Formats: sequence, structure tokens, C-alpha cells
Amino acid sequence: MPAVVLIHFWLGREPGGGHKAWEPTLTFILAGLSIIPLAGLMGTATEHLADKTGPTFGGLLNATFGNAAELIIGIVAVSRGLTDVAMASLAGSILGNLLLVAGVAMIAGGWKRDRQIFSKGAAEANGGLLVVAVAGMLLPAIFHFSFSSTDPDLHHHEHGVSVGTSIVLLLVYGFGLLFTLRTHRHVFSAPPPLSDEDPGGLHGISQPWSVRKSVIALLVASAVIAVLSEWLVGSVEKAAERLHLNYFFVSVVLVAIIGNAAEHSTAVLLARRNDMDTAMTIVFQSSLQIALFVTPVLMLLSAAFVSSGMKEARWMDLMFTPLEVVGVFLSVMIVVGISRNGESNWFEGVLLLAVYAILAITFFYIPSGHVDGYDVVTPVAGPHHP
Repeated sequence: MPAVVLIHFWLGREPGGGHKAWEPTLTFILAGLSIIPLAGLMGTATEHLADKTGPTFGGLLNATFGNAAELIIGIVAVSRGLTDVAMASLAGSILGNLLLVAGVAMIAGGWKRDRQIFSKGAAEANGGLLVVAVAGMLLPAIFHFSFSSTDPDLHHHEHGVSVGTSIVLLLVYGFGLLFTLRTHRHVFSAPPPLSDEDPGGLHGISQPWSVRKSVIALLVASAVIAVLSEWLVGSVEKAAERLHLNYFFVSVVLVAIIGNAAEHSTAVLLARRNDMDTAMTIVFQSSLQIALFVTPVLMLLSAAFVSSGMKEARWMDLMFTPLEVVGVFLSVMIVVGISRNGESNWFEGVLLLAVYAILAITFFYIPSGHVDGYDVVTPVAGPHHP
């Protein structure tokens, strides 16, 4: 963190006030590396808060604060008019949680075990919610590609589809919380199993944090992540150009991995301790929060920013690219198919990582054009803006 401050405000500045050519790349790398341990700190704090709440509420709490980094990055991107970056990072977060985090957790937890067991009922309910999330991404995209050449008032209609879909997704997410935390709480709440690797429970012999310490850690980490996210998003396009990477790959893979650091570390740790119930809850809830909560909230915020006259803001319609939609659709179908029996093993984790690797390779070879300007938003035709 001291290094990124030094480079962004001093060493990377020209005498006239501009940025040196190498500054965006180092700012992006150092800001990303700084966010990872902060996200891990948020995961640790929520782990201590959730220690006595059981796997369902604990996983939900961990996913909520674990997604704070993605939400902050998305808000910064939307406020700067970088809606393509925001949408790509959202799709990447869903892919990262369902494939990367779940895959590594299954390998870490199942390597020395025949199988691991988690709640079958929770997997079925969360699978249904994920299918609704896919519909919320798929149908607006189908509308766009079906009528883009024939509808003279296309953008107005797309705004209506996006706003309506966002409201429905938020309602579904709210009802999902009511279902899992209240009316059918007994179906999802089961005491996490203890293993001989962690006989003392979730934290072993480590001293539990107080509520005050955990809350302070969450607030401080969130504030610092907000500042670092501003620099990360501001440098992403220029850094991608200098690294000879398309910004789509950087947003879907690299930025998403940075934002998923908390969920990744916590889910893997819990899987190794044979608490696959909480680990899978984190995977499902984090993905659902991105799809059913963070995405519609960012869409509605973009509309509010534009209506308030914010200079750089642009509408963020729910028009994901076909590659994003297909990637999320395949990921959901694979994860739902693997988890429906309430059991996992290390080989299933390998399969999830294989799909993630194929998607990452595909995103890597997406062609991209030259991006001008840094810390200055210029309208650029992209996959979401014809």
C-alpha cells in the first residue's frame, strides 16, 4: 500500500502533472496486490463473527462482506462510466466463485478423503436461484440481439427491460433470504463437522476476536479497499494495453480473482477442516449475491447517477455479451449437476478448474483495440455499447 501511494502520487507523475507511461501498470498491479490481503482480513473478521451462527448464516455473512470488494469496485467503475469493466468483473466474479473457489475447495478438502458431505437441500435451493440468475442475464441479452436492427427505440426499451429485471432479481434474492434464514431454516442449519485437523472447531487454538475488533477490521478494510479500487479501476484499461492483454480478460479474470480473495481463502480453509457445508454455502451465496443483488444494484445506481447529472456516468444495462452469458450458464449447469447429491470429491474440483481454465483461455484471446487516456473516461464502442 505505501508503494502504490508513492508511485501513484509521486514517482509516477510527470513534472507537468501527467502520468508516466509505466505508472498505470504498476498502480494496477500494486493496488490489486494490496486489495487481496485486505479482502482476506475481511474474510477473517466475518469468520470470527459467524463462528457461533451455524453454516447457513455464517456462510451468508462471510459472502456478504467478502463481496464488499466487488461491490466497491463496481460502484467506482459505474461512477466513472466504465460499465464494460463493471459488467465483465461481475461475470468474472460469478465464474470465479462457482468454478475457481469451489474447485480449489473441493480439491483441498477431498484430497485425503473419499468424499465430503454438505446439505443437499441447500444445494437444490441455491441451484434454483442460480438458474433464475442465469435467466436474468440471458433474456435481456436475447432481447438486445433479437431487436438491435429493427427497434428504432432500442435503448429506451433496453433500459426498461434492465430496470424491470433488476427489480425482479432483488425481490427473488430477498425471498431467498427469507426462505433460507427463516421459514426453512431447519433445512439448511446443521452443525459443521469437526475433523482431527481442527479439534478445537473453526479457529482451533487461536484466540477468537471480539465483536468490536471484528467490526473495526471490517470498517477499516472496506474504507481502504474503496480508495484502492478507485486506482485499480482507473488504471485497468491502460494497464491492460501496456501488458498486451485485452481489458476484457483483465476484468473477467484478474480483477475478479482480486475481489474473490476473501471467499477463496475462507472456503478453502473450511473445506480442509471438513466443514464443506459452510464452504459450499460461501460459494453459492457469494455467486447469488453478485448475480441477484450486486448486479441489479449497480444497474439501478447507474440509472441514479445518470439522472442526477453525474458527468462521467453511463447506463449499465443488463446486456452481457454472449460469451459472458454462455460462460455463466455452463458454470451453473455444471455446479448444479455436481452438487445436487450433496457430496463432493477432489476429482470434481479438477473438473471445475478445467472449465474455468478453458473459459480464461477463451477470454484471453478476445481481440481488443487501442485504449486512449488514463484517469479520463472516453466513450469507446465495446461489446455492451453498439
